[in-house]
Amino acid sequence: MKQPNGDAETSTAHEMTDEWRPTRQERIPLGIVYMLIATVMFAGTSALAKWLVAIYPIGEVLFVRTATALIGSSLVILPVTGLAVFRTRRLRDHLVRSVSQSCAQIFLVVAFSLMPLASAVAINFSAPLFATVASVVILKESVGPVRWGALIAGFLGVLLVTSPGVDTFQIGSLFALANAILFGTVTVGVRGMTATESTETLTMYQMVFLTAIFTIALPFGWVTPTAFDWGAMVVNGLGNALGQYLWTRALHLAPTSAVVPFNYFSLVWAIILGFLVWGDIPSAALLAGSAVVVGSGIFLLWHESRRR
Repeated sequence: MKQPNGDAETSTAHEMTDEWRPTRQERIPLGIVYMLIATVMFAGTSALAKWLVAIYPIGEVLFVRTATALIGSSLVILPVTGLAVFRTRRLRDHLVRSVSQSCAQIFLVVAFSLMPLASAVAINFSAPLFATVASVVILKESVGPVRWGALIAGFLGVLLVTSPGVDTFQIGSLFALANAILFGTVTVGVRGMTATESTETLTMYQMVFLTAIFTIALPFGWVTPTAFDWGAMVVNGLGNALGQYLWTRALHLAPTSAVVPFNYFSLVWAIILGFLVWGDIPSAALLAGSAVVVGSGIFLLWHESRRR
């Protein structure tokens, strides 16, 4: 027997939910632009995080970063969407994604503390390869020889820059590899979720769950920051929130294999930051590898623009 009132309420709820589930549109060049801006934000926040974890416990730094990001995201998103942004039929997927991403962040920080930065970065930049393979297996995306070529060329450029040697293969490399695998699969998972979830919903659930997860680490260590360091932590959190939003939006607009190669541009910004902040002079291998990275990205952007 039908229940009109219940059906009407359910229909209304679904309509309200669908307001924040826009139809996904393929706009690859714009997705690439968003990914590039996200890499700038991630490079800056990674530099801040690296500096902060040398003074404060890892759990504290990650908690303050995600809590700040949650507050910043809420102030921007909730006035527009209201609580409707939390309506979802994929709560489990959001939780699994957040657990995987929190583990990936912890593994990366641990890797930096156990091995040379160049070696950790080399392994970390293998994430796009895992993401592309996963996108083929899980999402059945068509990659094609051009995207594969650009992806592999960019990865080879990273290897040229970092010149990983025997020191790559140590305990720290296992943490770096675990981060790369998790981050690559998370990328594909987010891409799959964009079919039904809005960027705002993905961002808010990520920040809520990550903050809750890193809260568990607080009892294991806390050092009260100075006023300046509080400011650095806040900037770190807000910058990370913006980067996460743009990264998620990029996956809304373009296939995984089309945008993940532009993660390599984080290397370029790291070179610039290293020179400006620490006075690191780029070597010939660094410049040559960066040229390969940038060239592969520009070529892919040109190729994807022509296809449209």
